[in-house]
Amino acid sequence: MLFYALTISLSAFLLFEVQPVIAKMILPWFGGSSAVWSTCMLFFQLILLLGYAYAHWLNKLPPRKQAMAHISLLALSLLALPIIPNPSWKQAGMEQPSLTILALLSVTVGLPYFLLSSTSPLLQAWYARTHQSGLPYRLFALSNFCSMLALLSYPFLIEPNLTSRSQGLIWSGAFVCFAALCGLTAWRTSAESTVAAAPDAQVEAAIVTAPTWTERFLWLGLAAAASILLLAVTNHLTQDVAAIPFLWILPLAAYLLSFIVCFEAPRLYFRPVLVPLAIASLAFMADRLWVDHHPLALRLVIALLNVALFIVCTACHGELVRLKPHPRYLTGFYVIISMGGAVGGLFVGLFAPNVFHAYYEFPIGLAFCALVLAGVFTRALWQAPQMWKSTGMVVLCLLLGGYVYFLRGIMVEMVSGYKVVARNFYGQLRVFDEGDPRVDDDAARKLIHGVINHGQQMLRPEYRRRPVTYFCPQSGIGRAMKALEGAPRRIGILGLGCGTLAAYSLPGDTLRIYEINPQVLEIANRDFTYLKDSPAKVEVAMGDGRLLLEAEPATQLFDILVMDAFSGDSVPVHLITREAFALYFRHLKPNGILAVNISNSYLDLEPVMERAANAFDKTGLVYHWAARDDDNICFSCSWTLIMNHETAAAHPELQKDAKLLLPTRPFRIWTDDFSNMFSILR
Repeated sequence: MLFYALTISLSAFLLFEVQPVIAKMILPWFGGSSAVWSTCMLFFQLILLLGYAYAHWLNKLPPRKQAMAHISLLALSLLALPIIPNPSWKQAGMEQPSLTILALLSVTVGLPYFLLSSTSPLLQAWYARTHQSGLPYRLFALSNFCSMLALLSYPFLIEPNLTSRSQGLIWSGAFVCFAALCGLTAWRTSAESTVAAAPDAQVEAAIVTAPTWTERFLWLGLAAAASILLLAVTNHLTQDVAAIPFLWILPLAAYLLSFIVCFEAPRLYFRPVLVPLAIASLAFMADRLWVDHHPLALRLVIALLNVALFIVCTACHGELVRLKPHPRYLTGFYVIISMGGAVGGLFVGLFAPNVFHAYYEFPIGLAFCALVLAGVFTRALWQAPQMWKSTGMVVLCLLLGGYVYFLRGIMVEMVSGYKVVARNFYGQLRVFDEGDPRVDDDAARKLIHGVINHGQQMLRPEYRRRPVTYFCPQSGIGRAMKALEGAPRRIGILGLGCGTLAAYSLPGDTLRIYEINPQVLEIANRDFTYLKDSPAKVEVAMGDGRLLLEAEPATQLFDILVMDAFSGDSVPVHLITREAFALYFRHLKPNGILAVNISNSYLDLEPVMERAANAFDKTGLVYHWAARDDDNICFSCSWTLIMNHETAAAHPELQKDAKLLLPTRPFRIWTDDFSNMFSILR
């Protein structure tokens, strides 16, 4: 039993530890988008399905052949180590990098992850074959517990203390230990005789029937519903907070905890309690999608969404446990569960971004989950007394019909009233007009990314070229633009938005704009006029700003370089590391200014800016500007200006209302190999 427990524990820990490790490594290579995690999750679910299918097939072979085949694959997988992605996969610009991410992961961690995913069902089947006593499903609960331990250890223990490369190397060393342990277990098990079933067990095996197709479809539906909600909630959290492992991990931990509870302690799944809680949780998640939802504190929203996800997943997985088959059909049961997970991953990670204009997968996932649970409960009602059957069916139909109708209204609300609704790998963009320019001075056209204002332009002709929102003259960037007036300027901008910064351009200036999302450029040219109205020469380079700057051999000699490439409140970490700042300063003139928009509701970026300025012996000034409550044109914002000491001395006007960045607490400078967003959460 010890060999089985150790092997399954180590495999489960490595299986889920590698997910944030590898995702964080490749996140900077694909724009820092939260969709990178969704694509990674899709890959992991697909490989998990293949691993379970492999375990199901391998279990049909004679024991010695099983051991030899598995040991051979374990030895072959060592050739993939260490799991350090090859930098040649980096590409500066691509409209839909999902397939590239899937290919990269296949080459880097495909075979090791495939073998880890097959371990739990395979060893459970071996245990059931060689032992009369003990429950193989207990090993599944142990597997999920170690998986959750891996996830929770990452943001609190692994990420704050180890560089990304060290994480990859240590994981690779642990995988070698796993391969040796698993190979030894396989060989020892193959030498053990199959235990004859006890007389009572023989009678039970003789009368046990194969699962019906209805039961198989319910397995698939319940697993898919939980998977869709897991990914939809994760997307909802990371689109406008930050694409960081901490917020990837919370929903996944809630999902895994539901597995542990249901498979280890199935008595805790008590329908009279869980069904009302599941209904309330589904209602709460739908309410969070409604435009006029009740405002709540951010931390409370995160906590409640994860609790609601846990309750709904517990309902799905609790019903799965009630429907689980005889151990004879154990591996097939796991194959269908993993197939459900893969279906959810394909729907949210690949289908939705390429087909839907809005984030329809969340309301669709809620409706699908409600329908599947209703199907399970309807099946249970048929065994109830007639009075309960009739009443229960009426109540169930009314609840389900009202819920689906409400979700339909949410989907309509997601796109109604907008001039443009567009979506791709990098998120959802919406454009709408607010106010009537014939009567309202503050009538504006707005570009929304997720739920964050990504830029706007006044609609009255006399105000059309006015810089607004986070870019008003009183802001840090406004002060920098004013300070460098008087001679033709070369201005670099990472992040186009709707083109607001072009309002500062003057005749003779050159604007070079770096933008990763082709839909943003299309909208800025078609629906806004900042670029068209600019008297400067405008150049647009499509792709990831940092990777494009790295590929440009000659220095650009910018007078001012603006870093405003955040998507909503998400922070592409690779744009604020030591290596990134070195690149920016290489492309700046000696007396140039680097301006970074650090406005963020959830993250305190000042320590990151201070460490970067100090590392390059620069002056760092931060401007926190608060707009009036009745100001609908300018937004409160925070900007950091980083420059040589001589440049700061030559522009004393920049000191006004500025705070000099000084170290206030021990803080490790961020590099391409190390960052820790958990340490800067507000």
